[in-house]
Amino acid sequence: MKSLFIILLISFPGFLCAQSTLPSIELKSTENEKIDVKEATQEGLFIVSFWASWCVSCIIELDEISDLYEEWQEETGVKLIAVATDDSRTVARVIPLINGKGWEYEVLFDTNQELKRRLNIAIIPYVLIVKDGEIVYQHSGYAPGQEDEIYEELLKYAEKK
Repeated sequence: MKSLFIILLISFPGFLCAQSTLPSIELKSTENEKIDVKEATQEGLFIVSFWASWCVSCIIELDEISDLYEEWQEETGVKLIAVATDDSRTVARVIPLINGKGWEYEVLFDTNQELKRRLNIAIIPYVLIVKDGEIVYQHSGYAPGQEDEIYEELLKYAEKK
């Protein structure tokens, strides 16, 4: 029975994040500004990616998206918010990693993992697509090529030009 539950949990990531909107939680930016994630995602199309500096698959996924991000922005108007879930032991690695990778994303810190807990996220990487404040897509984990699935979802919700 336990293995059936685990299979369902992995197969249907929608069960992990039952909310339809992001909660109103303030996270700190890399410039130490407080940003309410709910307010920040109210207008437009957003990718919200939960990751950590110690998570290899998270970094691979964000690297893959980075290679495509400029094109995605031009075609869909999407903005990416990378939510670092590093705790106090590993948070010092985040900014040097971002700078070394040259990621052009907005990065927010969820060091006490309040946002991650409120969304019932158990596995990272975890990606949400938010359109005008509503969570319209989500997946957990990463497999090569999954960025193509994210792009296809973005196209569904992009403003028609």
